[in-house]
Amino acid sequence: MSPVRLLAALALVAASVLVARRAVAQRTPAASVVHPTWTRNAVIYEVNIRQHTPEGTIAAFRRELPKLRDLGIDVLWIMPVQPIGVKDRKGSLGSYYSIADYDAINPEFGTMADMKGLVADAHRMGMRVILDWVANHTARDHPWIAAHPDWYVRRADGSVSTPIDKDGKETDWTDVAQLDHRNGAMRAAMLASMKRWLDEVQLDGFRCDVAYLVPADFWATARRTLGAGRPDFFMLAEAEVPSLHRSFDMTYWWSLHHLVNAIAQGKRPAASIDTLLAQDARDYPADAYRMAFTTSHDENSWNGSEFERLGANARAAFVLMATLRNTFPMLYSGQEGGNAKRLRFFDKDTVEVTDTTLAPFYRRVIALKHSSPALANGAAGGAQVTLPLVDAPASAYAFTRTRGKDAVLVLVNMGSVPQSLRYDALPRPGRWRDAFSGTSTMLGRTGKIDVPAHGYRVLVQWRAVAPPR
Repeated sequence: MSPVRLLAALALVAASVLVARRAVAQRTPAASVVHPTWTRNAVIYEVNIRQHTPEGTIAAFRRELPKLRDLGIDVLWIMPVQPIGVKDRKGSLGSYYSIADYDAINPEFGTMADMKGLVADAHRMGMRVILDWVANHTARDHPWIAAHPDWYVRRADGSVSTPIDKDGKETDWTDVAQLDHRNGAMRAAMLASMKRWLDEVQLDGFRCDVAYLVPADFWATARRTLGAGRPDFFMLAEAEVPSLHRSFDMTYWWSLHHLVNAIAQGKRPAASIDTLLAQDARDYPADAYRMAFTTSHDENSWNGSEFERLGANARAAFVLMATLRNTFPMLYSGQEGGNAKRLRFFDKDTVEVTDTTLAPFYRRVIALKHSSPALANGAAGGAQVTLPLVDAPASAYAFTRTRGKDAVLVLVNMGSVPQSLRYDALPRPGRWRDAFSGTSTMLGRTGKIDVPAHGYRVLVQWRAVAPPR
């Protein structure tokens, strides 16, 4: 080879290595499933049957459906309703996630007829219903343990293992037993149970517990087989794993949840949101739905109510969860009534209504989510641009979302002092209308907007705003 050709070849190799390194650094996000059309402006509500009403039954919760329809809820996520194991049970009633029979209803909650009636009622009101599904483990007295001992992971001494975490270590979930997903017969039985719920109860999909601990190929099979012929089928993964969007419509956005908690507590600057959003855009498909929430069954029971974690910033935090790019907002049982207590996880502990002004607030935010193309979920939503603030406190953050003529301007102030926030480079100067009060104002390319302490402002352009309810 001539020196010239040798140098050219070496240059080509060097260039190839550089391209390969860049490709690794940029990490092309995984592909995403095709979402049902009804999900584009949807809001989800987590239902804790045990704690939602004093009775703690499916029949009692059915009477609550009109309130949730009026709130604007689109999909109900029902926590597990199957019988709960007795062996090694925690507390007096046990964990919802200790399933003793996949194909039955916990008699404390009611009957299968009650469950079918709940789903039918929700469908008549225009809501979808997904059921919490536990595919990683069962109760320690599930019939499978005796009938199919090879369906479970066993320790060296032959005893059944507790669930194994992502680091390969046993957890302290001593009331449940680890299923062995290497066993094809177990997988087939699991999928058959899921299909029975879809066919007989007419569910619209599943929220999948600790989905990150279950092999991804199981979820791929579930999506392919269970979703076939069901255009409205929807799956939510309890996971923060980009590749799972090949099978799931939505994953948890824990990192956003924890960051907003830290901002509300004054531990992180609000500008940190930009860094998180940039990382999310690099890692996740453009059309990935990320569930955003200020509380949930786990957060409430183990880390405290939203008022313990967010204090007076609870409303401002939810405004962020409902308006940031790619967020799919979620409410939890009792949240719209201001439940301020940590609900006991293994015992009866009914939610309490402490703030009747919260339901109108959530109704208003959800109505905005429903009506705004800019706030649509996933890639259907509008682009987000951070609005520069001049000499603003670390607790303040502002951004715009735009899609076509529709534009939304959001400002939050998680500090304890009211702020007259000076902004620069507003993309659409002109007349804006407050989405909560209905009042209008002219905004220039630069200017000031007053935001109360622990507060928010949401302004819209090009759309009429209905009077507050």
